[in-house]
Amino acid sequence: MGLGIIGWIIIGIAAGWLAEKVMGRSHGLVTNLIVGVVGALLGGWIAGNLLGEPVGGFNLVTLLVAFLGACLLLFLLGLVRRRA
Repeated sequence: MGLGIIGWIIIGIAAGWLAEKVMGRSHGLVTNLIVGVVGALLGGWIAGNLLGEPVGGFNLVTLLVAFLGACLLLFLLGLVRRRA
């Protein structure tokens, strides 16, 4: 079962907030949402390619994948900003 828009928003905000805390950043709610949703897409794409099955649904695995993707996204953005 896929996530609806409300599910994406909830998972995105939670994953973005967790990634913000772990990575030592300070963002607002909207930025956390964007980082979380983009991180979920990135993490889902990587997990889907590694596991051979798509990750989805409203569960802890989806939150974990979104969180890891958001952390990766923040890490990569930090590298790009350092070089610029």
